[in-house]
Amino acid sequence: MEAIAPNINPWVLLFASIFTSNILLSNFLGMCSFIAISKDQKSSMGLGMAVTVVLVITVALSWLVRNYILAPFNIEYLGYIVYIGLIAAVVQMLEMLIDRLSPSLYMALGIFLPLITVNCAILGAVLFMVLRSYSLLQSITFALGSGLGWWLAIVLLAAMQKRISKVRLGPGLAGPAITLFLIGFMALAFTGFTAMIPVA
Repeated sequence: MEAIAPNINPWVLLFASIFTSNILLSNFLGMCSFIAISKDQKSSMGLGMAVTVVLVITVALSWLVRNYILAPFNIEYLGYIVYIGLIAAVVQMLEMLIDRLSPSLYMALGIFLPLITVNCAILGAVLFMVLRSYSLLQSITFALGSGLGWWLAIVLLAAMQKRISKVRLGPGLAGPAITLFLIGFMALAFTGFTAMIPVA
């Protein structure tokens, strides 16, 4: 993948990472928890917020570690291990915070909260940041946009599933089938923005 020009406008990057290059609907990263949690709107809101917070913090920390520790000491080959360790630490802290502030949300998210650690959207955003040689501001903007895009997608899917749950579907569409159809239609809809801003 080619590195993106370092002088890209952060606002353009934010819009692009939410819509034209949505990390979930364009790259299909983070699908497991997306499909499992999207049946409930409250849980979808909570998980979307948690993923966004983890994305912003981990991408910012990863940029700092890469540029001030790994690169100067020529140990960039340790990047994967360091990035995964940072993700795990941030998720653990967030999990303890949610457990303290909102036990009901903590129980609703269940196993999917600690599984943010292995959510490929988080590591994917970090690796995109590295491959595209983003600055710190661009990295944070990209992470925020990616998180908001993931959050938007899961909330939209939860809303659609709530409406569809009131409709009687044929045996071929009931259950996971209709969910996959909805995700496909959402991906097509978001690709409609691609010609507007082909960035990120």
